[in-house]
Amino acid sequence: MTTQKQRRTEKKVLCFKHYYKWLLCFSLTLYFLASLFLHHDQEDSSSPSKPLLTNPKPKLLASRAMFESKIPDHKHRFVPQRPNIKTDIFNNLKIYVYDLPSKFNKMWLENDRCSNHLFAAEVALHKALLSLEGDVRTKDPHEADFFFVPVYVSCNFSTINGFPAIGHARSLINEAVRLVSAQYPFWNRTTGSDHVFIATHDFGSCFHTMEDRAIADGVPKILRNSMVLQTFGVTYKHPCQEVENVVIPPYVSPESLQRTQKNVPVAKGRDIWVFFRGKMELHPKNISGRFYSKRVRTEIWRSYGGDRRFYLQRQRFAGYQSEIARSVFCLCPLGWAPWSPRLVESVVLGCVPVIIADGIRLPFPSAVRWPEISLTVSERDVGKLGEILEHVAATNLSVIQKNLADPSVRRALMFNVPPREGDATWQVLEALSKKLNRSVRRSIAFM
Repeated sequence: MTTQKQRRTEKKVLCFKHYYKWLLCFSLTLYFLASLFLHHDQEDSSSPSKPLLTNPKPKLLASRAMFESKIPDHKHRFVPQRPNIKTDIFNNLKIYVYDLPSKFNKMWLENDRCSNHLFAAEVALHKALLSLEGDVRTKDPHEADFFFVPVYVSCNFSTINGFPAIGHARSLINEAVRLVSAQYPFWNRTTGSDHVFIATHDFGSCFHTMEDRAIADGVPKILRNSMVLQTFGVTYKHPCQEVENVVIPPYVSPESLQRTQKNVPVAKGRDIWVFFRGKMELHPKNISGRFYSKRVRTEIWRSYGGDRRFYLQRQRFAGYQSEIARSVFCLCPLGWAPWSPRLVESVVLGCVPVIIADGIRLPFPSAVRWPEISLTVSERDVGKLGEILEHVAATNLSVIQKNLADPSVRRALMFNVPPREGDATWQVLEALSKKLNRSVRRSIAFM
């Protein structure tokens, strides 16, 4: 028979077993909860290179703004944003990127300059689209709305003057079109109306650096039914935009601007009132026999070269972005073409752009409210620049600088790889999503 002492011992053992099981369950529960919170924190602190997604999972995704500052004139930091990205953004746009032989693109990257000069948006946008696999980019061409043809034509640098030589552009693009039309059925069904090209040169898809020659040559016949992303754009009729087009900003390296921002003293104000560094012909007729900048830059030099309010320099200087960051007004006159990378550099570095290029069409007007962040001076009024800028400084300069400090404005002009919410690639996708009437896939779906 079991004694009373044995029963008490068995009861203690049973209690101990129950207590041990309870302690084990509690410990495991704590472990899994801790793991869950740790994983969540890691997701919330994701890096700035997180690609933008158009069909995200239900969780929020971290992204980063380009620049954000409470004080327009001081250093701007890169800070994370927490966008609420909707699943129907860009109308579920799908783009197929052709994988062309390296001679059309990758081969040119052997020269590091190809990825960093003012025409390098053709490289940055290609890389950005490739990073969007599974979202905007599709690997199935049959589900694509548009087809991107990645041909780099700006990286053939002249051995004489170092400038991009684009005489080969038309033949290279023709060869690319022959290739995709022979290997795929998509070009031939619409003669390329749902195909996208990029032309980041002086006069865009006319592929010539001189306007008279560009006008004479016009847009290549093979491209006239397609869509072209180009840096050139004007508000009046021009042969070089007689194609469905989207005006995009010139490329400026985000890394170089970030370095400049870090080197701007926080406590130092803007000690340059009006700034310009660049080519200014002493005599308006260039060595080519043409009038450079329509004489505008020559007039700036003649009128204000001796004015202490104007800091005008004709020589190159590797650190000139730091001068922009120190300036109140930055002159952005036309050169051979109306557009200039100074537009992007001035906006991002907080200097009020003074645009002197009659009829210029500026990039992404729905995202960048140009009339609120810049000044436009007609070419014929260059001689009155001093009094115009004095009037602005005495009236609404602080309002313009406040608008210019908006991080979303700066972000919209920068090409990031991978792309970020609101940046230049985002704006391109937004523009393309409004052209879905060209999508064969959509038109078939509605039949």
